[in-house]
Amino acid sequence: MEVEDDDNEKVLRTREEKMRNCKECGRKKQNKKGELREEESQVVWNKARAYDDHPCIRTCDHMAPPRICKYKWTLETYLTMSKACHDCPYNQTHCSLPHCLQADGVKRGVMVVNRKLPGPAIVACRGDTIEVEVHNDLQNSEGTSIHWHGLKMRGTPYMDGVGLVTQCPISAFATFTYRFVVDTEGTFFWHGHSGMQRADGLFGPIIVREPAMTDPHATLYDYDLLEHVMVVNDWLVDLTLVRFLDHAHSDGDNKPALLLINGKGARVPFQHSDGSTHYTPRATFSVQGGKKYRFRVINAGIMYCPIQISIDQHTMTVIASDGHPVEPVVADILNVFAGERYDFILYADKTTTLRNYWIRARGLGDCSVKRAHQVALLKYAGAPDVDPPEPIDYDSVTNSGITLNPWNSPGSNSEILITRMRAEAPDGNDGVMTSVPDKKFYLGMDFNTKVDHFKYNNPEYYPMSSVGRHMRVFSPQINRISCALPPSPPLSQFDDVPLHAYCNENTVQKRCDQEYCSCIYKLDVDLNDLVEVIVIDEGVPYAANHPMHLHGFEFRTVGMGKINSSTTVAEIKAMDQRGELPRTTTRAPIKDTVTVPDGGYTIFRFRADNPGIWFFHCHLEYHADMGMGVLFQVGTREDFPKVPKNFPKCGNFMHEPEGDDHDDDQGSDHGNNGNSGNDGNSGQNTPLVVQCINPPNNGGHRPFMVDRWIFIAIVAAEMMVSIVFFTG
Repeated sequence: MEVEDDDNEKVLRTREEKMRNCKECGRKKQNKKGELREEESQVVWNKARAYDDHPCIRTCDHMAPPRICKYKWTLETYLTMSKACHDCPYNQTHCSLPHCLQADGVKRGVMVVNRKLPGPAIVACRGDTIEVEVHNDLQNSEGTSIHWHGLKMRGTPYMDGVGLVTQCPISAFATFTYRFVVDTEGTFFWHGHSGMQRADGLFGPIIVREPAMTDPHATLYDYDLLEHVMVVNDWLVDLTLVRFLDHAHSDGDNKPALLLINGKGARVPFQHSDGSTHYTPRATFSVQGGKKYRFRVINAGIMYCPIQISIDQHTMTVIASDGHPVEPVVADILNVFAGERYDFILYADKTTTLRNYWIRARGLGDCSVKRAHQVALLKYAGAPDVDPPEPIDYDSVTNSGITLNPWNSPGSNSEILITRMRAEAPDGNDGVMTSVPDKKFYLGMDFNTKVDHFKYNNPEYYPMSSVGRHMRVFSPQINRISCALPPSPPLSQFDDVPLHAYCNENTVQKRCDQEYCSCIYKLDVDLNDLVEVIVIDEGVPYAANHPMHLHGFEFRTVGMGKINSSTTVAEIKAMDQRGELPRTTTRAPIKDTVTVPDGGYTIFRFRADNPGIWFFHCHLEYHADMGMGVLFQVGTREDFPKVPKNFPKCGNFMHEPEGDDHDDDQGSDHGNNGNSGNDGNSGQNTPLVVQCINPPNNGGHRPFMVDRWIFIAIVAAEMMVSIVFFTG
């Protein structure tokens, strides 16, 4: 939020007073239409498109009852720098007009909620209930779903928002209502979890506050304001799917051109007829000298692009990671990987000579190819309204010293690995860090360079061996398996996904280091098991680490290390058996998203006390879409919470000749209320049949592992019928 110099202190004070007095919102009031609004302790309803003044934005009081915070969202395909921007950037105020999405000043298709980039913020207190009515108005009849990144969805796994895992995609023109309790305070975010929609703007922040009396860091800062939430992301110059297809099927470039901070950036000059040059405005963060502010950073990026955050002539005191408090760590540079969140305190201590300073976001990894970066303005109240004098090119990072969360590094005195941080809260009695795990999984991941991914390297017509290196697409996999999505969500339609469609590294019937393997990759754990996961980045064929996100849980990050430029699962297993993988046994940091050093490993542990089917995957959009993930089934279906009434269904359909005996009611509720993820399949009175078939022209490589008799039956079926396989 940009604030005029003279009014800065007043605005900050007014916001705080408004938050302190928010208990008055509990009374029944008339809205602008003269209608009575219900008591806030029961229901909060706000029809504002931005929700910046939502009554749930308040000071949290442990004595006050929780609230139900309601939102109405419309998902649309839209355009940056549209006619809604009028004379932007020549008239800078026009860049902030309703429906004007400036981005980097270049026209580009986007997918957004309520025509905002980033989308609307959800701000609540711990214990509140969130209810979001999502209407899908995306063009091209595209399905969608919304994931609430970092929120565990305890007791409500059907609200996790993973299309074809926890729910059917919300079909075009349909509405789906998410409802869940936020039981953990911290910094989170929501984003699209179908296809690559997050990459095109479908994301926004979630801030869950707590009463000051339970906040371990409450005395360290003066302000915790919504305008100090910083959402950073890498940005492509075209729709992401266009870039992905060009890269996967030809020699197209998929590297980000720049970064955005809160949906803003300055990249291209606009020449006015009077000869002046203008740029779209950058994000601005206003502070008052002598005060301390809690900033919340969210990396909503989609590429292999760790984002380096620094603030000229200021340090950052990091107090939380992925929503969980840590002992304060002072850093000059903070690296944030895709899906991670960090809270830090900024002390606005430059009061001798009032001026403004640059906040720098610098992309590493693939973002370094085009030197993608961005700056925002740290604006001191009373300072002259001019930009800082320091240069803002990619290499002009003025800070040096301590780096927190280093990129592809074993760590050093000046580089602090996440595992060196300590959780603020004392250890519980659950034995997560000290007990022998009930289940241990070694998950080796990286690019399989020896097999032809049937979608991108047809083994009959254009295998990798027949095309130039610049057109080879390697398969990002876990344990040499690509995780396929089922045609029906197994969480809510357990019986509609046949058992033979699942596999893991112990049941797969191929040499997956030599043949392409794809299935619904699932690992089973018993309810309340202590689970240890050792994730290995093998470093093949080049340095590219992967940020990994676990749905449904928070975990203790007990170990991390870089062995060499490359390693193997066998090497890590042997080291583990020799006791050469050190683990933190007390107050390990609590996270839900963590990077794995290239040629190294990360170890985390969690108690499997949240029954359901939960996705664990790389948070780089291309990699997840190509199969770099695995499902954890926690407990049996009898342990799962009851499926919500009238919950939508979707799946395959196979025509049967009329007159066959079948249950007339079998498919009557499929596609309920228009929420089917497979348009045209509703109301079919036939049992669902899932078949594992050869995709067109895949050279005989089968995506699922089936026995010989099933294979023969499938081949016969292929000769008799046309099957539509819905892949999502």
